[in-house]
Amino acid sequence: MSTPAAQPNPHASAYTPPPWTMPAPDAAQASGSSAHPAWHSGVLACRICGAQPAAAVTVRAHQGLLLMMRFHKIDGPFCRSCGTALVRELTTKTLWQGWWSPFSLVFFSPFTLVWNLLASRKLAALPTPGPPAHGASRIQEGKPVHQRPMAYVAVLPLIWAVWFVTGMITHA
Repeated sequence: MSTPAAQPNPHASAYTPPPWTMPAPDAAQASGSSAHPAWHSGVLACRICGAQPAAAVTVRAHQGLLLMMRFHKIDGPFCRSCGTALVRELTTKTLWQGWWSPFSLVFFSPFTLVWNLLASRKLAALPTPGPPAHGASRIQEGKPVHQRPMAYVAVLPLIWAVWFVTGMITHA
């Protein structure tokens, strides 16, 4: 007896993960023993577009849910353009999604924002990247964080915190 051929699932999505979700190069690739697009002649190159120079940074996002939290990080190396795009995107996500649990408000979101600021400064110190390698394309940097409307959702918990502290001081 033969088995019928597997039918494709019509409800399955054709999801393609974004390019920055590729695994970071390991130590064997760092030594130049393997041909990975992020390593050209032993020099660090962007893991998204393959351009040089690049910096080994980690970009983070934090989402605070009422009773839970989610952490997200993307390890480099990144060129200045791709890294700046990721920092802007994940920082904006943290600013509008990162404040909605007590521990997130006080600890995790502020630390995530500081880590992204440090990564941003390291990326800004890089010179303009060279051309993308192997026909790859760069991520568009997009608008700066302060020009993205969703970044201003963070003002709501800030107003609440000021109101709460003021109430505690005046009623004590």
